[in-house]
Amino acid sequence: MSNSLYPVVLYLEDGTLYRGLSLFKILPSFGEVVFNTGMTGYQEIISDPSYSGQMVVFTYPEIGNTGLNQEDNESNFIHIKALITRNISSVSSSWRSQFSLKDYIIQKQIPHIFGIDTRSLTKHLRSFGVTNGALLDPNNKMYVSSLNLQLISNIDLARKVTSRTIYSINSDICKNFDKFNFKLRDINLVSKKCKILLVDLGLKFNILKKLLSLGCSICIVPATCSYQSILEYNPDGIVLSNGPGNPRLVTYFVDTVKKLIKFSNIPIFGICMGHQILNIALGLSTFKLKFGHRGLNHPSGFNKYAEITSQNHGFAVNKHEFVNEDLLKLCSVKYLNLNDFTISSTFHIKLPIFSVQYHPEASPGPHDSEYLFEVFIKLICCICNK
Repeated sequence: MSNSLYPVVLYLEDGTLYRGLSLFKILPSFGEVVFNTGMTGYQEIISDPSYSGQMVVFTYPEIGNTGLNQEDNESNFIHIKALITRNISSVSSSWRSQFSLKDYIIQKQIPHIFGIDTRSLTKHLRSFGVTNGALLDPNNKMYVSSLNLQLISNIDLARKVTSRTIYSINSDICKNFDKFNFKLRDINLVSKKCKILLVDLGLKFNILKKLLSLGCSICIVPATCSYQSILEYNPDGIVLSNGPGNPRLVTYFVDTVKKLIKFSNIPIFGICMGHQILNIALGLSTFKLKFGHRGLNHPSGFNKYAEITSQNHGFAVNKHEFVNEDLLKLCSVKYLNLNDFTISSTFHIKLPIFSVQYHPEASPGPHDSEYLFEVFIKLICCICNK
């Protein structure tokens, strides 16, 4: 691979700029600039559909140390708009590494910038909030202020990343997974396989793996799937996946979830975007966070109990609406994000419905929240009398 370096500039919408370098001459790239505090997980971040439309700042000063492999991608595509970091390691050292981040960036032509003060940039985003930005060649005369970029919160990104087809998968496929990344659980939760309908709002592969490890048979459907279509699959349970963007724009699926809640009595488990949409369907609202929650070390809990969770979202459920007596009769807040006390988890008081704002399929604790998948399966067993 070439060792040539090229000058590149990161322009923010407010006029702030950072000068750095790239591994190839990049074309103009635009997106919402956000930061992630994780020390690891760059491969998962690059391939996570929840980062669609976003330029990700890694607060950890050097990434790429452990290389990349064929097993840790969260999807089949690169979803970030750009990678922003202090340094990209030129050496990869891991027994699982198959190729370096540097080579991967060049091969896939991922827009990027390194050699900038990411600490300064992160503090700027914390002070003024996430913002639109552009990566440009310094000789390019375009400026962000003249681009009239569309706010990411006004784009229905879930519709862009959702599956275009309906497909099924079961635990027999486990032999195709990396043996160190997947293990069929020796757990006798059900007498036969649970049929799970998983709604793809921007699905991460690890959610599939967790359900498969519990012996589930899974049908993946797009976010545009209708209420009647879902009932035709006769699922034992429904999982609403993670996904990118503003949940209030996914009105078509919110309407579907409202019908599922009112008429189906099917257990529902919402994760991240799925959590937000489920709560909107229950009558709550969401709001955009100033700089979001993105990282592997977010404590979530309540009353002296906490789990270390992985989080990645720019919106949250409005907790102030829980003063409404009608809402209090429907659902309850289970956990809070202990950094800013936003809602992390809710559950329905009467129906088999619950959701979490964080990612129980990730492993930051390393397994603090993994039990939620077992809780969901046991809930299905109670409803179905299996």
